[in-house]
Amino acid sequence: MLLTLEMPSTRPLPRRARPRTALAALLALATACGPAGSGDSETETSGGTSSTGEGTGADTDGDPGVLVGTFEVELVGPSDTAPGQTAVLGKIYDGPSPSQIIWEEAASAGSCHLVTPRVPFCNTPCGGSAACVEDDTCQDYPAAHSAGTVTISGLALEGGGVLEMDPLNNTYQPIGQKLLYPAFAEGDPIKLEAAGDYFPAFSIDGVGIAPLVLTSGALALESGQAATLTWEPAGSPGASTIHVKLDISHHGGTKGMIECDSDDSGSVELAADLVTQLLDLGVAGFPTVVVSRSAVGSTTIPSGRVDLVVTSALEYAVEIPGLTSCSSDADCPNGQTCQADLSCK
Repeated sequence: MLLTLEMPSTRPLPRRARPRTALAALLALATACGPAGSGDSETETSGGTSSTGEGTGADTDGDPGVLVGTFEVELVGPSDTAPGQTAVLGKIYDGPSPSQIIWEEAASAGSCHLVTPRVPFCNTPCGGSAACVEDDTCQDYPAAHSAGTVTISGLALEGGGVLEMDPLNNTYQPIGQKLLYPAFAEGDPIKLEAAGDYFPAFSIDGVGIAPLVLTSGALALESGQAATLTWEPAGSPGASTIHVKLDISHHGGTKGMIECDSDDSGSVELAADLVTQLLDLGVAGFPTVVVSRSAVGSTTIPSGRVDLVVTSALEYAVEIPGLTSCSSDADCPNGQTCQADLSCK
């Protein structure tokens, strides 16, 4: 089965990163793929995480291994057309969210893993209220609910004060309050407190991070050669981690990717063997690498774990010898045309 995960744009990414709010992307995916009209499905994705704080809840009987909610505070860096901003988005569900893709490890080296996708098949369709999560196994989509007013202290607002959010359609984000950029300094304490409603009251402690700054040049991949990413390391490396996601085939139906979870020490190497195997799986137009710095605090409520993720992410184009990306035939050399996977052939 061909798995197609389209990027928001078919045009090449500039060297200045085009940051994206990860949770916002998940919520958009949930609206598109979840049960009709609900928008209450969320897929947990792997990412760089470091537990920087613990929380308190009314009931800790939930399973800490089951993610049911995320509050993301993201530093979205400035671009050529927009100033930097601090974005906040949160949602909590009454159970785990099904994933329709199973990522299986094919190889590993150091802190990095090559994973390939497998899409399970259910002979009996799961219907609109569930997803096929393993062969002939369906899992219900959860529903989002309120945890009452959520207050996040430690984030600087224009005009001062403390960020308070009430749920709108069971989604939390600032309304009528604008955060500064950055809204905190590295190491600043951040605390989230939920007053309680459908879900009981709880609190989570987090910590501020520095905006991620990459110091390596363009990431170029060649078979048989290792590749290295470098960045300005954290002032306190143990407080945050770095996650790398290298996907070079997403416009042609994702065939695999390299993911790394690294200490925030300033560099990570993608082993030659992993790079070679990824290239052998196939490439498509506009390959990218996403690098993110994250610090995570968490607590447990009856339905599972809720995370407070403080993050800064950058996305860059990847250079591959022999690959010319395109949006139309005009982008291709003479004699070549732009293919469905956005590459010239």
